[in-house]
Amino acid sequence: MRRFLSLFNVVTLALLLVSAYAYEVVQRPPALPTPPKLELSERRAVKVTVYYPDTQVQNLRAVQRTVQVTEENPTALAQAAANAWAQGPAGSGTGLLRAVPQGTAAPRVYLRGTHYYVDFPQAYTGLNYGASGERMLLCTLTRTLLDKRGQDVTFLVGGQMTDTLGRMDLREPYTRQDCTDR
Repeated sequence: MRRFLSLFNVVTLALLLVSAYAYEVVQRPPALPTPPKLELSERRAVKVTVYYPDTQVQNLRAVQRTVQVTEENPTALAQAAANAWAQGPAGSGTGLLRAVPQGTAAPRVYLRGTHYYVDFPQAYTGLNYGASGERMLLCTLTRTLLDKRGQDVTFLVGGQMTDTLGRMDLREPYTRQDCTDR
């Protein structure tokens, strides 16, 4: 009769148990990563100058607005100013008009060096303003962005370069001098 607990049988049994354990370890699903903790940034109130057209749509009027930002870098300040511009003037008795209809989304603002890029949503092409209204739309935003810094503003529509917005030529960037009061 052969011995059941021979050296060969003991080593084989140990190898079988180790391989079964290794197979079970490999088949386990990976541990889920822990999600990062949400860190709320403190918002700070910053004053920006926002331009709106007067009731005759002839002149630009500057208004100091307080906006909330989490960072005080030029891009965040420019986007906050564009959001305030799209919201319109605060109060109804100011003698100023909104540059865009209420509920219209604010354009996205990007900064590269000293050049601003404003990406209008596609809805801005259907505003059907007259020539003076379209000029005020572009000039109020240009003066708002170039109030403290920047050289010029290039306008895009839907993320693409375009030649015109209504009757206004968008092939060249707008500067402060393009939008002086009459």
